[in-house]
Amino acid sequence: MAIDFTNRSGADSGPSGAKDATAVPKFRPYDHPAAGWGAARSVTEFMIGQEHEPLLGPLAIMRMNHENGGFDCPGCAWPDSIKGIHLDICENGIKHVTWEMTHKRVGAEFFAAHTVTELAGWSEHDLENQGRLTEPMRYDADSDRYVPITWSQAFEVVGRALRELDDPDRASFYTSGRLGNEATFLYQLLARELGTNNLPDCSNMCHEASGRALQASLGTGKGTCDLEDWESTDALFIMGVNAASNAPRMLTALAEANRRGARIVHINPLIEAGSRRTIIPHEFARMATFRATPIGTMNLQTRIGGDFAVLRGIAKAVLEESHTDPKALDREFIERHTTGFDVYRAKVEATPWTQIEQQSALSEAQIRKAARIYCDADRSIISWCLGITQHEHGVDTVREIVNLLLLRGNLGREGAGPSPVRGHSNVQGNRTCGIDHRPTAAFLDRLGTVCGIDPPRAYGLDTVATIEAMHRGDVQVFVGMGGNFALAAPDTAYTFDALRRCELTVQVSTKLNRSHLVHGRQALILPCLGRTERDEQRGGLQQTSVEDSMAMVHLSKGMKKPASHQLRSEPAIIAGIAEAALPHSRTPWDHYVEDYDRIRDTMAEVLDGFEDFNRRVRLPLGFRIRQPARELVFLTPSGKAEFSAADLPDLTTEPGTLTLTTMRSHDQWNTTIYSDNDRYRGVQNLRTLVFMNEHDMRDRGLELFDEVDITSFARDGSTRSVQRYKAIPYDIPRGCAAGYMPELNVLCAIGDYSTQSDQPIMKNLKVTIERSQ
Repeated sequence: MAIDFTNRSGADSGPSGAKDATAVPKFRPYDHPAAGWGAARSVTEFMIGQEHEPLLGPLAIMRMNHENGGFDCPGCAWPDSIKGIHLDICENGIKHVTWEMTHKRVGAEFFAAHTVTELAGWSEHDLENQGRLTEPMRYDADSDRYVPITWSQAFEVVGRALRELDDPDRASFYTSGRLGNEATFLYQLLARELGTNNLPDCSNMCHEASGRALQASLGTGKGTCDLEDWESTDALFIMGVNAASNAPRMLTALAEANRRGARIVHINPLIEAGSRRTIIPHEFARMATFRATPIGTMNLQTRIGGDFAVLRGIAKAVLEESHTDPKALDREFIERHTTGFDVYRAKVEATPWTQIEQQSALSEAQIRKAARIYCDADRSIISWCLGITQHEHGVDTVREIVNLLLLRGNLGREGAGPSPVRGHSNVQGNRTCGIDHRPTAAFLDRLGTVCGIDPPRAYGLDTVATIEAMHRGDVQVFVGMGGNFALAAPDTAYTFDALRRCELTVQVSTKLNRSHLVHGRQALILPCLGRTERDEQRGGLQQTSVEDSMAMVHLSKGMKKPASHQLRSEPAIIAGIAEAALPHSRTPWDHYVEDYDRIRDTMAEVLDGFEDFNRRVRLPLGFRIRQPARELVFLTPSGKAEFSAADLPDLTTEPGTLTLTTMRSHDQWNTTIYSDNDRYRGVQNLRTLVFMNEHDMRDRGLELFDEVDITSFARDGSTRSVQRYKAIPYDIPRGCAAGYMPELNVLCAIGDYSTQSDQPIMKNLKVTIERSQ
């Protein structure tokens, strides 16, 4: 089966963020520091030139990520500064907030002027750039338009659809990472009181491998480090992440680490701007004098998926050194706190250096140099993101990270440990507060006892399984709480078809996006408050809590008047759906929404680590959820940290085939595209592109901006293609290529997911690239 995707801006068959099809693509390698004046210029142009917010934008900057009365950035999940920095911000965070605070509006008049068929031809940028959604809408098939509907009518539509299901598992409740903890808790309570654990979320596509690996190794699904550890470590190993774009505030931690003498090793197929040098915007003296700080000691440019081999090589070097240096291993730690070491050591010793070199595309000497940095450091942190997880062997790779840390006792002490970089604000809080299609029996027991329900016990559907079930007709109602499910998911054509087979799709959103245009037979758009907006309920002004990527929970309070008086908060929308779907529910939905403290009181009874929630969350920096593994308490079957002993995966490809990874551009946040530029990679006015090694381009007779067709090969033998993408020579290992999501999500088949984590393998697609005819 071959699926052909043409390169049409914004069309169903190949979404693009292009605003101006006539703009001339440009490419010039970027050699400036990350952040600094480039970021300041970009922010100014965005706030004034595009969004026309010269007043509210700067005001928001002064309130974002402040512990006392501020709101949490709706972008990444990097922790707020423990030093009380008054400008703890970044370029993408400012864009994200300004994008939400736009003066532009999308209401009944807009939808009356445009059919869904017409809007389906718009680009992703142009859809979101229309502004904030202002009132609930339902799809009218006769006119092919969205038309107004009252909130009570909308809730009755959802409620009736859910009540009439012959099986609650015919509904699926998706959430993106932006949902606050209180809404998250109510959302999972709604699903489980209805009778299903179908709670897919964006983690299923991002860090599922991290959670499963850490749970198996350490008995916790989270990292053990906090910002204080980053401020005291001797060595940082940053893997599979473009910090300058995905977690820009990490640049501050990297700069400070460099200044105190810590070594920083970046492991990534691309040498990104965030691995070289930076100028931190709130360091005014350095900004004024253009003084950059190095943020990388060493770059290991592994092949796509070769990180496992790099880690195995470092571990092999450490074990070899232990033969002559008794301090190379922390033998007391290994004996007291771990199990499986002998089996792991035998596996590492049996792995030849030739195999490690072949699978990593690095030399033994390069890996030994990194191992020297690791051995010389008393305390080391290993941090990673989706470049590690979105592979078939993602769980094994994260477990190898833990293995390496255990060898030298880099756990349970200051300045050391595993530190995954979660992507979206509160994505970790979603999982903590119950969004989990595989809940534990202990959690369900407490939920049932405290909330007076009988929660279902069978595992539910994750993201891929939900898409497959919609495609079969087994899931008839899909509720999306934030995000842009249609574009974030793999196998775009298959996902679109699956959504269209639903009886009802419901999208709770702030802005217009592709998921509103790819819908079921019935469809609703329910507009909600943004993170920046005031949330007034009968009990007064409300605050919501979020959890960052290092398990700190703190409050967020909006500052801006809502974009429309018809907007409702996410807890209020969930409660409205619940009351319509569960008319005999004993859950006090309205009571909860009047005052979110009441939700937190119930959460404190159900969730481990949330005891005395309302008091602790109001502390100046909130509170940190206890991490037992940090205290060397391992909730594993053995009661110890467990070494794993997986074989290295074989990454060799067929002759003429390349390994393609998808990634975000700099001027993008998840599926939100601010422009067609990617400053840190030197690209202007182009998203339909593929970065290639110059030798691979030469082998195919290609030069800069030559048009190429990219074809992927799925496990089941099917192929998927995009046409007329422009080739760009780039510093990437031979045999590797890279391009942007969501455009290239079309190439990842629905069945191409990891058997270890069930994540789509969007970072490891087997493709051919040929000149377009």
